[in-house]
Amino acid sequence: MSGLHLRAVVLPEGEPRDLWVDAEGHVRHDPDATTRRGAETVLDGGWLLPGLVDAHCHVGLDGHGGVDEATTEAQAVADRDTGALLLRDAGVPVDTHWVDDRPDLPRIIRAGRHIARSKRYIRNYGEEVEPEQLVAEVERQAARGDGWVKLVGDWIDRDAGDLTPSWPADLAAAAIARAHELGVRVTAHCFGEQSVAELVAGGIDCVEHGTGITDDVVAEMARRGTALVPTRVQLDNFPAYAAQAGEKFPTYAAHMRDLHARCDAVLGAAVEAGVPVYAGTDAGGVLPHGLVGREVLALHEQVGMPAEAALGAASWAARSWLGRPGLEEGAPADLVAYDQDPRADLRALAHPRLVVLRGRVVA
Repeated sequence: MSGLHLRAVVLPEGEPRDLWVDAEGHVRHDPDATTRRGAETVLDGGWLLPGLVDAHCHVGLDGHGGVDEATTEAQAVADRDTGALLLRDAGVPVDTHWVDDRPDLPRIIRAGRHIARSKRYIRNYGEEVEPEQLVAEVERQAARGDGWVKLVGDWIDRDAGDLTPSWPADLAAAAIARAHELGVRVTAHCFGEQSVAELVAGGIDCVEHGTGITDDVVAEMARRGTALVPTRVQLDNFPAYAAQAGEKFPTYAAHMRDLHARCDAVLGAAVEAGVPVYAGTDAGGVLPHGLVGREVLALHEQVGMPAEAALGAASWAARSWLGRPGLEEGAPADLVAYDQDPRADLRALAHPRLVVLRGRVVA
């Protein structure tokens, strides 16, 4: 493999620079003469940034459960071709570690399988357990993941006719503490108000969706540095969920419609308070893969994040949060380039000019 040479405005610094990729696929800012001579110029002009991040997706999952390897590959390629080169897989029932052996597919950070309350989640998705089994299941899923565990914090309780927490607050806190002892971070699906309040108080590291966050919880998340991945493109499915509940669960249906109506104000308050917010699409269940550009645009236009902050939430800031490098010296060359400045118009994210993964041009 020969090296690459790229000349562009590099973000987030915003300065025009030359970057090289050596034969081993690493970023070089001031390479030796051999690397310079052997490099092929693949980009001369435009804007360049670290590969995009989808911080909440499900590679290997569709609406019915786990999928085969061909479908998993197609999902990963759809993300890759839109520039999403780092994927945080927020729960999947199949083993996707074979993807790690494919240099043409995005890097995945796994959270094991969803940990759900028995008969209180989508069929074929999660590992369903009773509360007294929660800590032990966290231990098992910690071994399956890549530094993350995913809890289903709430779901419809058919007896109550509404969203209720999946776990008693004290057991959830004990499970989070055990994960931290194992060196693993914990995130949770949370739609309603009670679950997110209890899990944030219990020390959770991240909240997915977060539509029920109240002002007090926003303040506590900001104080603790608890992250939020809103999956804004997914939230527009709430009215459909309410409609599916029909007359059988009217309280739940009304609650979901209310959460949807208030979601942009709620999420915007979290941004304003300084809660760390990252871009995730929730692709792989109801939604297709390859939507990270739409999510970034939604964070800006609907939630109110400044354009550059929304872009960072799907690139350099998200990479730092997940412990992955950007474009510093010696980093793996995972990058994406555009003809237009995405800070000026986030719609540019839909049209990458060049995608380089592990030092190779892949799209």
